[in-house]
Amino acid sequence: MLPPSLVSVHNFYRQPGGEDQIFAAESDLFERKGHSVIRYQEHNEQINRGNVVSTGIKTMWNRESYRRLESVARAHRPDVAHFQNTFPLISPAAYYAVRRQGVAAVQTLHNFRLLCAGATFYREGRPCEACVESWAPWRGVAHGCYRGSRAASLAVASMIGFHRARGTWTTMVDLFVAGSTFAREKFISGGLPAEKIVVKSNFLYPDPGVGTGAGGYALFVGRLADEKGVRTLLDAWGKLPQIPLRIAGSGPLTSFRSLPNVTWLGQRTHHEVIAEMQQAHVLVFPSLWYEMAPLTILQAFATGLPVIASNIGVMTEQVRHRHNGLHFTPGDPEDLSRQVRWAFEHPEEIRSMRAAARREFEDKYTAERNYKMLLEIYGMAIENARRERRAAS
Repeated sequence: MLPPSLVSVHNFYRQPGGEDQIFAAESDLFERKGHSVIRYQEHNEQINRGNVVSTGIKTMWNRESYRRLESVARAHRPDVAHFQNTFPLISPAAYYAVRRQGVAAVQTLHNFRLLCAGATFYREGRPCEACVESWAPWRGVAHGCYRGSRAASLAVASMIGFHRARGTWTTMVDLFVAGSTFAREKFISGGLPAEKIVVKSNFLYPDPGVGTGAGGYALFVGRLADEKGVRTLLDAWGKLPQIPLRIAGSGPLTSFRSLPNVTWLGQRTHHEVIAEMQQAHVLVFPSLWYEMAPLTILQAFATGLPVIASNIGVMTEQVRHRHNGLHFTPGDPEDLSRQVRWAFEHPEEIRSMRAAARREFEDKYTAERNYKMLLEIYGMAIENARRERRAAS
C-alpha cells in the first residue's frame, strides 16, 4: 500500500542548514519507499535586497507562491503537503493554496518562528521567552530580534500577528511536527492547539556505523557563534591543559582564541565529521539557546559517541546524565571542565555510555522508525483535514 503521495515544500535560506538536510532526507526516504513525491522549492537568493517593502509583503502573503502551489496541488493531487519552511518567500499563503485543493497540510517546527521574531528564543546571551504568550512578538521589534533590525523585525512580527488573527495556525495546518517534547510544550504555551502537535525526532541515513573512540580527544562540531557556547567551551579548555580538543566548524568566532591543546579544523564535510566522531572520546555540545532537534547529537549517538551537553531544552531529553552522556550547567566553564575531566578519568563508564548512545540511535533515530512515524503523521493529518471539511459543510 503506497499512498500517501505528497508534495514536499521548502524555502531555502542563503546559508545551508539542518532544515535543508531534513527536507532532502525525508523526501528521499519516501521516494525510496516507492511513494510519489513532488518537491516544491524556493530559495532566498531570489530576494531583491533593494525592495524591502515588496519582500515584507511577500513574507506575509506571497501571491505567486500561492498560485504555483495551488497549480501543483491541482495537477498532482497529493494526499499531503509537508512544509519544512515557508519563511520568507513561500509564506503562509501556501497552506491556503493546498487546502483549497483538498490537500492536508503538515508543518514541521524547525525553529520558534511562529512565536519569536528572531525564531530562536535567544537574546543578549541567554534564552528569552518575552514573546511566548503575546499575540505577536512586538517586544522583538523593540529589540530588533530579527537580523538586528527593527524594521525587519516589524515585518516578521506583523506576519505572525496577521496570521494569528486570521486563524492560519489553528485552521489551515492539519498537524504540526515538533522535534521534542520540550519544543511542543513551548508551542502550546504560545497558543498552538495541543491536539495538533505531535513529536517526531529527526533521523540519519545511511547509518554511519560505530567508531572505536580511540583518538583520545574531545570534539566540538557546529557553528562557531556565541549561542553555541563556544566561549564557554574555550574557557573550560583553559582549565584542561592535558586534554586535546578538536573543533570542526566555521563562524564569527573562528579566530577567537588560541590554546595549545585546541585544534581548529575549520569547516568539514559530513563524511569528515563522521570520521572525527568515530575516533573521539566524547562530543561536547555547550549550546546556550534552545536547540530544536540537533542532528549533531544524532550523529554522535549513531557512532557510539557519548555527549557532554548543556542541561537545557531538548538536550535534557536526548542526553541522559551518566547513561549516554553527561550534563553540565549552561554557560558554566567550571562545571563543563569537571564533566570533561570525569569523562577522561572513567574509561569504563564511558565505554558503557558508548553502547547506550548507540542503542539510543537504534531505538529512536533510524530511517525505518522515522518512515513509520511519518506514515502515522500523514494519516492523522489526512483525517484531521477530512474532519474539518465535514464540520464546515
